[in-house]
Amino acid sequence: MTSEERANDYDGLATAYTAENETSLMNAYYERPATLALVGDVTGRRILDAGCGSGPLSAALRDRGAIVTGIDSSAGMLAQARRRLGADADLRVADLADPLPFPDDAFDDVVASLVLHYLRDWAPTLAEFRRVLRPGGRLIVSVDHPFAINLMHRQSGPRPDYFATYNWTEEWTLDGKSVPMSFWNRPLHAMTDAFTAAGFRISVVHEPRPVAAARELFPQDFPVLDTFPSFLIFVLRLG
Repeated sequence: MTSEERANDYDGLATAYTAENETSLMNAYYERPATLALVGDVTGRRILDAGCGSGPLSAALRDRGAIVTGIDSSAGMLAQARRRLGADADLRVADLADPLPFPDDAFDDVVASLVLHYLRDWAPTLAEFRRVLRPGGRLIVSVDHPFAINLMHRQSGPRPDYFATYNWTEEWTLDGKSVPMSFWNRPLHAMTDAFTAAGFRISVVHEPRPVAAARELFPQDFPVLDTFPSFLIFVLRLG
């Protein structure tokens, strides 16, 4: 198997990544609490967790009273999600680069947590999100912050053009297994232009900070995230 074929191999990392995601600073104490806070009261709402992974966000939304459907391109991650959520959970293998397997107006909300930055072209995916959302529905999206990515690359080598949309890779090592991960970075205006071109109205642009409990649990890393953002979260509305 080539390096390109192994890129973003969440099937191979499923067990280790699930364990990491449960308690990591970036997920459990930073992005996920911020996303849930922006989602707010979801009692009775039909929610698509797009790129649900092993299901921690789906579980939290379900615990808050939502009716949740989860999709992910990794069968291995969905197997982890099914262990968490139970055999009756609505979980489906689906690639966000393809048409979604749902009728029009199927959901009140779509939540896409740390997944759009894997895609080079957002337009088809955003069009599908719009199609499956009911009129007045919401899309909540979290992505890598382009400032943080650009700064990281400036520290490790020649700085890429901030205004370009470019691919970058890094090696993830979990439980002794290393896998190349491939991402697409784009400037902030390219993100907002893509949302508005797809028919969404930008309601909130949020730069989260870690929850207070992370200060004692991660004393070395907390100050960085508390003073410079690593993620952006958007709340977008239809109509």
